[in-house]
Order: sequence, then structure tokens, then C-alpha cells
Amino acid sequence: MAPIRRAISTSVLALALAMPVVSGTAQASPAVHPAHPASSTVAAQRVLAVPGTVNARDVGGYRTYDGKSTRWGVLYRAETLSKLPPEGVGALAGLGLGSVIDLRTAPEAQADGADRLPAGVTSVVQPVDDTSLFAFIGMVVRSKDPVYQEQQLGGGKAEARMDALYRAFVTNAANRAALGAAIRVVANAKEPTLFHCSSGKDRTGVLADTILRAVGVPAGTSEGDYLLSNQLRAASDAALKSQIKAAGLMQDPDLLDPLLQVRGSYLDAFRAQAVADYGNFGDFLSRGLGLDTLTLLKLRLRLVG
Repeated sequence: MAPIRRAISTSVLALALAMPVVSGTAQASPAVHPAHPASSTVAAQRVLAVPGTVNARDVGGYRTYDGKSTRWGVLYRAETLSKLPPEGVGALAGLGLGSVIDLRTAPEAQADGADRLPAGVTSVVQPVDDTSLFAFIGMVVRSKDPVYQEQQLGGGKAEARMDALYRAFVTNAANRAALGAAIRVVANAKEPTLFHCSSGKDRTGVLADTILRAVGVPAGTSEGDYLLSNQLRAASDAALKSQIKAAGLMQDPDLLDPLLQVRGSYLDAFRAQAVADYGNFGDFLSRGLGLDTLTLLKLRLRLVG
């Protein structure tokens, strides 16, 4: 009975941290996506001035259900750090990082290059499968065939691929293990931690969402953090599409938008799959990600003040 009691207590703790206190019968409400992911003032405050990145930021300053806030300067999220110039590495050094969690797969890291980190920073590799998303994008773009590109990306097919990607973050056991391990690194850290994937939007986005909700940040607020990637990546994505069109690779590079952007419906798919498979968010944390009561308490104490 003891293991059962421990599992129940972990789920209860997770739900207590992640859900508001309400009276009466709880009712499911339809998903409402923030029209504006963050105010320009707050967004500017959290964006990191790290040359070589466009989507690096602090996850501090988010209010929790109990009126506290996530701490600044403790946890950061970003895209790949493999292309940082020396001044970018220097900017990272100024963050005082103890570890960097790399969510990229081995083929991605091999193709993109290893992270360029300041001396003394530990690299923690916890690969989460992206279902070969970037390899797929490259294959479609390099085909130069507008008919094939429309067949692969048009008519909602690109959106369906992203939906499947986000659901696989839950259904794939190796993905769950990697996400759980990454959260344990954050919970047990004594120095600031940064986590990233390739673009800093999908795998990084769901990890950030899971961590924020686990420590009591409302789901809508967490989604605002997730959607901020669109704002921060807009210029670089537009430049990429312009280059692709100028090179004669695609007549309609806007077909790539569902793959380059984040959307509330994608995050909904991740959250819905977690509930479908585990019943509620708390059980997803405990049974799906293997996070025990002590780890969740450490995470809360580490990130919320």
C-alpha cells in the first residue's frame, strides 16, 4: 500500500501546485488562447541579449495561483547554442549557468553542431524526438516541386504533422523519460539552468509549459510564454522564407508557416494527450514523467519566491 499512497500523494501535490483553489464542482472550460502572448514591456525584460540567438529568454516573473512569482535569473529557455559567436558565449557566461539541457536528438546535434558553452558549464543531453521535423522540412524545400510541396504541406497536412508531434511528446516513452529527467535537473540545480532544442519553440515550449504549470503558473499564462516564440522568431522566419523563395526552392514559402510557428492548438494537443493518457495533469507529472513528491517540492522552491 505504501507505493500506492506515495503515488497518490504525488498526484495530489502536483494538482495542488498546478490548479487554482475553487469551490463547487469543477467544470472543464474551452481552450482560450491569449490574443497577445506578453506585453512588449515584459517581453523585452525577459528576452536575453545573447548574440546568435533570437528566442532566448528568462522564464521568471510569471505569477502563480497563490500570488507569488517565478524567480528571475534561475531558469532560461533558448534555441540551439551551436552557432553562437564569441560574444554570444560571453553573454551566456554572464548568466552564471551551471548546466545547459540539450533536447536535440543525436542526428540534429551532429548536423547542427555542438553547443558553444562557457567554460565550466555542464552539458546535459536529454534528447526528445522531433519526428524528424527539420529533416522533413529540408526534404520538402529541396524538392523544388510546388505540386509536391502543396501535397505535403497544404490542406491542413502541415498542421496535422505538428499535432502528431506534440502528442508524441506524451505517447513516446523515451520522450517522457527525457522530459522528466530534464525537470529533475532543474529541480536539483544549485546554479541557473538553461534548456533548449533546435528552434526553441516546440520541445522547449512543452518543457517550459510543463515546468511552469507544475509550480503553479496558470495554464493561460504559461501559454502566453509559449506563444511568445512567434513574436521573437517572426523576423528570422520571414528572412528564411524570403531566402527560400529567392533561391527558387519554393513558390509559396508560406506553406511552411505551420511548421515554423507555434500555435495554441499544438499546445492543446500536448495537454489533451497528457490528460487522455493519465487522467489529469498531476498524474501526468507523477506517473507519466516519473516525478516524485520531493522533486516537485524542490522544483517549486527552486523556481518560485
